[in-house]
Amino acid sequence: MFDRNFEQIQTNGITLKTVVEGEGPLVVLLHGFPQSSFLWRHQIDAIVEAGFKVAVPNQRGYEGSDAPAEINAYNVRELANDIAGIAPALGYDDFIVIGHDWGSLVAWHTALLHEDTCTAVMGCSVPYTRAESVDAFINPPGLDDQFWYMRYFQEPGVAEAEMERDVRATLLATYYTISGDSSSGAWMAQLTHPKGSGYLDAMMTPEALPPWLSEEELAYHVKQMETSGLRGPINWYRCIPILNEVTPELSEKKIAQPSAFIAGGEDDVLKYNPETPWHDLMRDWLADLRFLEIIPGVGHWIQLEAPERTTQEILRFLNEVR
Repeated sequence: MFDRNFEQIQTNGITLKTVVEGEGPLVVLLHGFPQSSFLWRHQIDAIVEAGFKVAVPNQRGYEGSDAPAEINAYNVRELANDIAGIAPALGYDDFIVIGHDWGSLVAWHTALLHEDTCTAVMGCSVPYTRAESVDAFINPPGLDDQFWYMRYFQEPGVAEAEMERDVRATLLATYYTISGDSSSGAWMAQLTHPKGSGYLDAMMTPEALPPWLSEEELAYHVKQMETSGLRGPINWYRCIPILNEVTPELSEKKIAQPSAFIAGGEDDVLKYNPETPWHDLMRDWLADLRFLEIIPGVGHWIQLEAPERTTQEILRFLNEVR
């Protein structure tokens, strides 16, 4: 299903199971929640064929990689340090980083915290901004009595108990609800459910798989998540409250490196700021934004829902900054 060259890379005191292929400038590709290196299955070959080496880790807490027990071990500084350590482990002095979802947040912070080695950064689906307080992400203002997944994830053990009971149902509902194949606004509609709801109560489950996800691909995801469990991946969310605390020097810092951003036009993540599209706010934080592309009719999983267009935009950026 995913016949790749996996290596166990030592970085930042942990080991990451990482796809390593190709020759040329180093490009690190980062997945988000709840995914793995398998997310990039439609892009890896094209990037290698364009003359780059790719390193695609299963990030901290995910299948085959180390999963520390401490919740705070998943804070964004540690996650960025994990990625910065991949380059020297492979014999490189510098690298380009591209991330999706949570991987996008890690990519942005890797660029900010490791300017000396990270030469360019591209985000997919999750923009970069810096808020004075991160509480609004966990507790949307005025919606204290409504279900919100980030708030639900905060209490250790609660989300894991529900979501690990049927991993296939959890992944399928997550992938579908925030995709372009669900009804418009389906992801944000979780806020119409009462606070005491469970995660799956607030998601949508399709009658059939979406066209960009086969039964075999879903089974691969399920096996990975059943192996690792969800504690590590969900711990990333439990470190949101300390994001600013662990990166105080970034309060007003802009990303100086060449950057780019792509997302799906139907991605509800872009609506997390209710007044202004989140990606419009991002422009103030990127000093060298080369382009920002919104792909019409596509939801959150751009690598899967629009693989050719996503690969095209990635190669556009890589060839510009190589």
